[in-house]
Amino acid sequence: MDHRTTNTSMEGDDDLSEGDLSNDEESFHEHENSRTHSVCQNSSNCMNIYSHYNDPPSELDHTHIRRSASGVFRCTGDLDRSSYHDEPLLLENGCHIVYSPHLLLENEMGSTPDAFEGSRLQKQMKLMNKSLNSKLEELNGFSSSMETNVALTEIRSQLHELTKSVESCQSEVYDVKKDVVGMKHEIDSVQFVKDEIDDLRDSLDRLEADGERKKTRLIDQVNGLTFFLGYSIFAAVLGMLQFGYNTGVINAPETVIEKFIRFAYRQRYDGQNMTYEASTFLYAIAVAIFALGGMCGGFMGGMIANKLGRKGGLLFNNFIGVFGACSMGSAKFAESYELLIVGRFLIGVNCGLNTSLVPMYISEIAPLNLRGGLGTVNQLAVTVGLLISQILGVEGLLGTDDNWPFLLGIAIFPSILQIVLLPFCPESPRYLLITKQQEAEARSALKKLRNSIDIEDDIAEMRAEEQAQHAEAKITMFELLRSPTLRLPLLIAIVMQLSQQLSGINAVFYYSTNLFITTGLTETHAKYATIGIGSVMVIMTLISIPLMDRSGRRTLHLYGLGGMFIFSIFITISFLVKELVAWIWWLSVISTLFYVVFFAVGPGSIPWMITAELFSQGPRPAAMSVAVLINWCANFLVGIGFPTMQTALENYTFLPFSVFLAIFWVFTYRKVPETKNKTFDEIATLFRIGHKQRR
Repeated sequence: MDHRTTNTSMEGDDDLSEGDLSNDEESFHEHENSRTHSVCQNSSNCMNIYSHYNDPPSELDHTHIRRSASGVFRCTGDLDRSSYHDEPLLLENGCHIVYSPHLLLENEMGSTPDAFEGSRLQKQMKLMNKSLNSKLEELNGFSSSMETNVALTEIRSQLHELTKSVESCQSEVYDVKKDVVGMKHEIDSVQFVKDEIDDLRDSLDRLEADGERKKTRLIDQVNGLTFFLGYSIFAAVLGMLQFGYNTGVINAPETVIEKFIRFAYRQRYDGQNMTYEASTFLYAIAVAIFALGGMCGGFMGGMIANKLGRKGGLLFNNFIGVFGACSMGSAKFAESYELLIVGRFLIGVNCGLNTSLVPMYISEIAPLNLRGGLGTVNQLAVTVGLLISQILGVEGLLGTDDNWPFLLGIAIFPSILQIVLLPFCPESPRYLLITKQQEAEARSALKKLRNSIDIEDDIAEMRAEEQAQHAEAKITMFELLRSPTLRLPLLIAIVMQLSQQLSGINAVFYYSTNLFITTGLTETHAKYATIGIGSVMVIMTLISIPLMDRSGRRTLHLYGLGGMFIFSIFITISFLVKELVAWIWWLSVISTLFYVVFFAVGPGSIPWMITAELFSQGPRPAAMSVAVLINWCANFLVGIGFPTMQTALENYTFLPFSVFLAIFWVFTYRKVPETKNKTFDEIATLFRIGHKQRR
């Protein structure tokens, strides 16, 4: 603040009373924002009163101020007068200034100074003492305030430490909370795991109970195989035995049949001879027309299965077989090779229907756990029929000029035997329940087949398939070809059938005797080698029956195709070096033997079985018809084309089959699903899900 200092020599007799001092103090408090006064105590002759204004000049710090007798202020020294608003000041050097708390009253400034009296000094001293006391109190207050500040500082320091401790505690509390949350999560996880374990225990208990029940049923089924189940399967597979027999029966008597064709032509045309090329062509027609008839029978299989049933269709088919066998057996006596060709066509129709109806019937009456093994019985019957035809076709039995008609006419016996046995077999329960809606008849058939009244699981499984079938439109053969959900299973069924025929197996069945003669064997030894191959095929088919439900269809088919590919290469090698190595015929026989072994393991039986498994009850007959038609078409092409291919390719005859086998192996590996231990509805559901995912 600015300070104005006024020095007054109090020489008059004017006294400053307590009242005046009191008034001075009140005036001081009223003007404390503008002026204050100080008293100089440097000497006894100087009792100066200073008037303080804002920021007093520095010259006043060491100047005495006095008032003259006339009351006029005079100052010595050079002081800037412009900063003062009162009377002029008399400044004398050497006076030390001490501040005074009271104001300079105007009446004092205008009064005449009296002598420097002691009473006034006493009053002034009291006033100064009072001022000093006030200052001391202020200092005490300031000291107290300082102590308070120190205390506050200590308190702040303690609060800071306490805050740090609290923050540390909060951090620890947060960590503890995290640990608690983690422990809670662990407890929840443990509880969840415990609940899962409890659920698993419950599931295991249920599975164990179901397993025990199914185990009991399996023991009953496997141990007894039930009489009616075995009886029905035996009666049905007679049709596949017919197929196998007529596939191989034409192989052994090739020479005598060609001789008969030339004889019949000469008799008909007054001794005119037929060329060997023409007789060979007619023989090839007789061989191939069998496959053409099979195509027709396979095409009709689905329609007949739906109209007459599986059992009814087989009964009807046997009459076609009887007519075909009679036609073949009477051809020599009628001196008509046309009758031989017609008989081969009719027996082909019979076998085509058998290849469609028999696998369908067996797959529908067999329990789930035995479906694979019992399905292999189809191929077993085929191989047995092949072996019988090869054995009977040797020259010592029926493979002669006089006896070959009996060799072909024997085909009547499987048909007659089936006509006798089938009426005692139950119809397919699945056909009765789902197609005909005859639940009572279906239950009766199941009880006979299972030899048990516990058939509810089978009924429930059929009901599930029926519901799935009702969700779909009724499928005909042409609708099957257009259905997007059935396109992949149909493609698989077709390729599986092609893998059987284009593997080259029928080239072995039809022409194995000539193939062995080509590699250096005599005709007699070649026929015995063919019989040996047929025997091995029967044995391997028997071995594959338990493997079918243990290893699975897909796995066995891959093994079969792979083995056939390898040994088809060895057969080609044996043809290439037959003129260089004398004993190479051994390689030819052994390679053909293993070629047939691997065929029996996979491609021999699996295509027929898996085609029936890939489809539910609705599209199954149509799918079987398409698959069988494709099989017989390929059979026909191989039968009629192999002699020409053999002439054109010579030693490389089996090389195209090797290429096909490699293609079929890759397709099976990438596209064919495993159907082992799956219901028909489960297999169909897999394809529906796959179709939705591809979309």
